[in-house]
Amino acid sequence: MNMEAPLPFPAGRSEPDVIAFHRQELSVILSLYGRMVAAGEWRDYAISHGREAAVFSIFRRTAETPLYRIEKRPKLRLKQGMFAVLGEGGQVLRRGHDLQQVLRVLEKKLIRPVD
Repeated sequence: MNMEAPLPFPAGRSEPDVIAFHRQELSVILSLYGRMVAAGEWRDYAISHGREAAVFSIFRRTAETPLYRIEKRPKLRLKQGMFAVLGEGGQVLRRGHDLQQVLRVLEKKLIRPVD
């Protein structure tokens, strides 16, 4: 009789159960968030982690829908990029592989003409 011993961990599972932002990614996002708070544009944020994506939501006021959402979807890393910035209506403002490049669409809000 040929019997195989059970494996302690399921084979072939390379993806984690929950998607989250890494420390460097969160540092880049919070740096931009801090500058926008200092400029008076943003007031609150929320972070959610799920099986499909990690989302950093940015609010102008606490009791509103998110003004912007920064999403990390690792399943799209080989296609159009795993990072995306979405607007209030859900439209994709920018998508890509490099988080700093993707966040440049939001940094343009900091540039204002001087009177």
